[in-house]
Amino acid sequence: MRGWVLAWVVVTLAGAAALGRLELTDLRDGFDTNARIMHRLLSQRVVQHDAILATLALLQTGPDGPADAAPEQRLPALYPQILSVQRRDRGAGWTDPVLAAAEIASRTQKRAVLGTVDFAAGRYQLLLAALPASYALTIDLRAMVPWAEWPLPPATSPVRVALEQAGQSFVLQPGQPASGGWRFEFHKHLAADSQPFDVVVTQMVGWKALPWGRIMLWALFVAAVLASLRHGLRQRAARSRAEELLRLGQVARLNTLGELAAGMAHELNQPLTAVMANTQAARRLLDEDPPELATARGAMAQAVEQARRASDVVGRLRRVVERPDLAGQTQAVNLAEAVRRALYLLEPECQRRGVTAVVHATEGVTVRAEPVALDQIVHNLLMNALQALEKAPPGQRRLTLAVSAHDARGQLDVADTGPGIPPEVMPRIFEPFFSTRAGGLGLGLSLCESLATNMGGALAVARNEPHGAVFLLTLPLSKTGP
Repeated sequence: MRGWVLAWVVVTLAGAAALGRLELTDLRDGFDTNARIMHRLLSQRVVQHDAILATLALLQTGPDGPADAAPEQRLPALYPQILSVQRRDRGAGWTDPVLAAAEIASRTQKRAVLGTVDFAAGRYQLLLAALPASYALTIDLRAMVPWAEWPLPPATSPVRVALEQAGQSFVLQPGQPASGGWRFEFHKHLAADSQPFDVVVTQMVGWKALPWGRIMLWALFVAAVLASLRHGLRQRAARSRAEELLRLGQVARLNTLGELAAGMAHELNQPLTAVMANTQAARRLLDEDPPELATARGAMAQAVEQARRASDVVGRLRRVVERPDLAGQTQAVNLAEAVRRALYLLEPECQRRGVTAVVHATEGVTVRAEPVALDQIVHNLLMNALQALEKAPPGQRRLTLAVSAHDARGQLDVADTGPGIPPEVMPRIFEPFFSTRAGGLGLGLSLCESLATNMGGALAVARNEPHGAVFLLTLPLSKTGP
């Protein structure tokens, strides 16, 4: 279960990171688009200021003309960002030394230049030297923003917009600060050399901006998919376990049938042999009787013939059901893997009884065995141990399996903490048809011992101190790996 939770956490975090990255990418694209629009709008305004000054220089009136004939005096009414227009005619001088210096620079550079820049007051001056008169515009920074075309609401937008020049900064849009998160920034000069202002646009994106709703839906989706996958895998594992148990059960029933048939043949063959010997003796005795007993002699002869026939039938039955020689079918098998397979198949049985098997395995112990027969032995030993543990208190149920190698033989110890085997029963534990369990046939352990012996191994039992039993299966080690 822990692995599935870990998988859910990993996949959810990966999906959340991907969704967050997509959201941040969309926010960044939108930020860049809006920043470029704002830069373009402000650039159009400063270029417009250059054009106004150039137009004034071309449409100058003489110094002796009427005041209302001066076109520059009508500019503030046409352009709200222009607070005032100053004019210096030929022969006159500027009262402001900053404008006087700016005119010299304008003549040298042959373009408009900045005069006084006062971002604290929200204004600056732009001057163009011309003949016969030079002009200076005083421009309101906030009024020069085309708010009607502005892409973001200045009062509520989280984006901060400012103009910067020579260490001064004028905030056009304050934005909304966010603690932590990611910072977007756009920095670019306006498109007019005469007004070398930098447009600086910034935005702080906090954790609240992430798509938490989609992330929650993704987490639920991943949980549902993993739950379905886990359910499907558990069903598949249960089906596979059931099929393997069915296969082992079928093999066990066939082997048990063989053991039963072999035992019956052994038990029937002895009385039949006695019947045959007795009838033969009776015939010899009858041969000494008077001749009138010929009918009796014929009957005894028929009895002998029928007994011999029964013996032949039993012999043929025994040959039919007799198990094949497993010694010729052995191959290299990893003993620890066989134990793990059996534990996997019996996992539901262990859980039902509240038993956790402890395995101490020396890796690389490879024995010579017939795989199906070995699986059946281990399965039967584990089932016997689990059935014995049912009689122990839940807190004292222990099942320990140890795989080791000693003297060219691999060994499996199956130890339980059940009630154990009474000393008087120990010598008969592998005897056919002997069972200490009510309703048992008494063939399971007998069959396991027979299978182990046929593979060149052995099966023994001992006490598991302080209480319980331990079965020891030994098989010859394989000289080569599996």
